[in-house]
Amino acid sequence: MATKRKSKASKFLTVPTRPIPVDRDRSVAGLLEKMEGAGFGAKQLAEAHRIWIDMLDDNVTIYFCASGNLVPAGLRRLLAYIVKNRFVDVLVFSGNVLFHDIHETLGRNHFQAHPSMIDEELDSAGVTRVGDLLSNDEEYKEADEWIGSVINQLELSREYSNREFLHLVGRELAEIAHEDGILTAAFKSRVPVFCPDLQESALAVGIARARFEKKIHFNLDLTQDTMELMQISQKTRNSGAITLGSTSSQNMVNVAEVTSYITRSSARGHKYAISMNNDAAPMGVRTPTITGTHKQIFGRLLKNALTAYVPTDPSIGLPMLVTALSQTAAKYIKARKHPQFTLANKELGVEIP
Repeated sequence: MATKRKSKASKFLTVPTRPIPVDRDRSVAGLLEKMEGAGFGAKQLAEAHRIWIDMLDDNVTIYFCASGNLVPAGLRRLLAYIVKNRFVDVLVFSGNVLFHDIHETLGRNHFQAHPSMIDEELDSAGVTRVGDLLSNDEEYKEADEWIGSVINQLELSREYSNREFLHLVGRELAEIAHEDGILTAAFKSRVPVFCPDLQESALAVGIARARFEKKIHFNLDLTQDTMELMQISQKTRNSGAITLGSTSSQNMVNVAEVTSYITRSSARGHKYAISMNNDAAPMGVRTPTITGTHKQIFGRLLKNALTAYVPTDPSIGLPMLVTALSQTAAKYIKARKHPQFTLANKELGVEIP
């Protein structure tokens, strides 16, 4: 009997997609498990869940990078939950994310807009629209003033790193907050917070206002943040990176890898990486290849790194992902040996178990 020859295509066509079934399973984790047999964004979101679990199980140092209007979009509680439960170890957030967090932790809100609202009428009422979200300009100014009040309590004879300053802001917020936000959760959980664009964000307005109105000369040492991230990078055995929104915040982590030549060590790259945003991306980014454009999305990677690129708005994907983790990650969190940081001093203390 003649042996049936395999076609060249059969080498690659080995795992068929599985249509996502409709059933009565109300578990988000269960839904993601079914989505892993599909393709495109469905598969990538399911893989992001699996990779995040792998990171927790592997005890790697997890960088969490975020930019954009995540807090006004309704993600503050989810982000605080991630930090409070130590699903991540190092925060690298844009200044706008952190300013919006301060605004809401102070008890203020963002509001939904309606298409019938007219921008000229909003402007005259002191209301700013971002997409389908609204904010009160006067309340933002109150947040500026509050930032100045924190600066007024500091020892102004020395410089502060962004990381130390944000730790102190988290401490002051924790004393008055009725509900944890990002900075208060980071303060309580001893998670360092870095901000690559503080001077380009609304945080800088509060600092400038304190100097203009109260003649408070407050100085930031930007080099110290780079040195501290370099220290974390050098002491870390393996790392993972999770990025929400653009790669602007992630680039600060990438710089820490570049600085390896200063200490005459080799840049290692991440063992795991997840990126979630709704920017247009080449189809090749959605496959397991780790060359070319893939590295532009995730930064430096190890040769066999596990990655997931989720082409969706974080306001859609993150609630599903975090809800699933709340159902599946408990045993990994309990057994996890995460990095320990000393945040209260001028220089960051780092211990990697």
